[in-house]
Amino acid sequence: MRKAVTAVIGGAVAVAAAPVALTAMGFTGTGIAAASIAAKMMSAAAIANGGGVAAGSLVATLQSVGVLGLSTPTNMILGGVGAAIGALF
Repeated sequence: MRKAVTAVIGGAVAVAAAPVALTAMGFTGTGIAAASIAAKMMSAAAIANGGGVAAGSLVATLQSVGVLGLSTPTNMILGGVGAAIGALF
């Protein structure tokens, strides 16, 4: 029973923490926050790509998630991974 409880908690924490972590990094619903980790990532990606951020890159994907949120399948995968990790404890 304890493993089931910790699995549920692990899954819930993983799903709830992902958007909070992305916002804390600077990937917000209104764009990349100035002077944030996201801004530094975007700058590095732009320099590496000759001035633009490539579509489908990590920075572009994280910004999309920051604006739109995670999809249902992604939340399910994230919850499953969190549940598996939670079950270990």
